[in-house]
Amino acid sequence: MLTQYKSCKMKQNAIIWPEKYTPGTTDNYCSNEVIVKDITASEVWPYLTNPFTWPTYYSNSSDIEFLKAGDNELYHDVRFRFKTFGFPIEAQVTEFVPPSENEPARLAWHGWAEGDEEARLDVIHAWLIEDLPGNRVRILTQESQIGKPAQQLAKQKPNPMINGHQEWLEGLIDAIIKSNDTRL
Repeated sequence: MLTQYKSCKMKQNAIIWPEKYTPGTTDNYCSNEVIVKDITASEVWPYLTNPFTWPTYYSNSSDIEFLKAGDNELYHDVRFRFKTFGFPIEAQVTEFVPPSENEPARLAWHGWAEGDEEARLDVIHAWLIEDLPGNRVRILTQESQIGKPAQQLAKQKPNPMINGHQEWLEGLIDAIIKSNDTRL
């Protein structure tokens, strides 16, 4: 018996990459995505743009600090630091587009770990958050990395980047659901 399905034609947006970080041309790349019902892009946004909340729902981030006194949220060009995957990361936001009707939210930063040729790591970590039909939200996070540490990460099994970013997404969703439950 054949079951007929109603198709949903939907164009999904994509991450906008600086040419140097185009996936497939770098030393390591990972992509994680969730689509969840009953959460909006506007609910997700503050959990990503306030990095001080990250450690409350993602165990692989710590030691967040901003370079400019008084800063406590991300915005375009802001510089900040944090630790992740054992690396102390310096970062600067390169893309900051809050959610709006019919347009996805976009957040990206260039992160780097200083060092010589053996230790230097450069990454672009990008997020795309978009509301979908049916009261759903899509959260896409991708990271493209350059450097010897990235080459080493790419060879590890299980893949720490894929698993770590999946934990970040799941923790993010759980934190939003928990927050929504306490507001009821």
